[in-house]
Amino acid sequence: MHHVARIKQINHTTNIIKRIMKNQLTHSLTLLAITSALLFNSSSLRASEMDDRIESSAGNSYVFKTYLKDDSVKTDSLNGMVTLTGTVSEAFHKSLAQDTVEGLPGVKSVKNELSVSGEQPVEHSDGWLSLKVKTALMFHRNVSASKTEVSTEKGTVSLRGEASSVAQKELTTEYAIDVEGVKMVKNEMTIKEMPSKPLEALSEQIDDASITGQIKTSLMLHRSTSSLKTMIQTKEGVVTISGIAKNAAEKSLVTKLVSDTYGVIKVINNMTIEVAAASNS
Repeated sequence: MHHVARIKQINHTTNIIKRIMKNQLTHSLTLLAITSALLFNSSSLRASEMDDRIESSAGNSYVFKTYLKDDSVKTDSLNGMVTLTGTVSEAFHKSLAQDTVEGLPGVKSVKNELSVSGEQPVEHSDGWLSLKVKTALMFHRNVSASKTEVSTEKGTVSLRGEASSVAQKELTTEYAIDVEGVKMVKNEMTIKEMPSKPLEALSEQIDDASITGQIKTSLMLHRSTSSLKTMIQTKEGVVTISGIAKNAAEKSLVTKLVSDTYGVIKVINNMTIEVAAASNS
């Protein structure tokens, strides 16, 4: 009899323990679900804040406010994956927008759905070459794109307007002749000395993404650097370049072009020379 009562007591105690364990398990699962939900919401909030920051940074960038100000470019970011939609007035604006947005913190990828509006010059035509030369001059602070008139006839580019010095006139010729498709340059610019810009004006504060975007577009426009595979990283105006150059002269030219880009404070060129790279393999 006592044996039967003892067994019943043990079974009762066991059932109580099972209920307690079940309640604890349910409580633990509930806490886990709540924690997971909080973490998910927190993660979603951070992603949303990052996307808002990307979209805002693009619109407030130097490139968007300067070169793309008359275009209709919409930037949509979802978890760092950006889609560009809208229209631009010139073909190079499309790649410039993408190159700039790719340099923004948090951007994982860019889908470029921008379309070019209006009538565009036929590729390799004189009008097309004039546009490329004007664009190539646009990013460089030691020449004056706004005061340089460009016209082209059968591949020969004529430059007119005003240069602040002989050195600026010669540099304008150098940049123009290095544009793919240009056969010859006639520089008829006049020299009109102008007051030199203060140092702070030359080192205008430009966001890093815009500096990177300008450099990438500029290197693509120049014949001597268009085929180079370079990586550009910009931090607080200091540009670091990596990649492979065919020779020392090519590496030096990249440094020169990058140094002359608006917003650049310093250039660190870590490019390796192709011959040296081949001999080490």
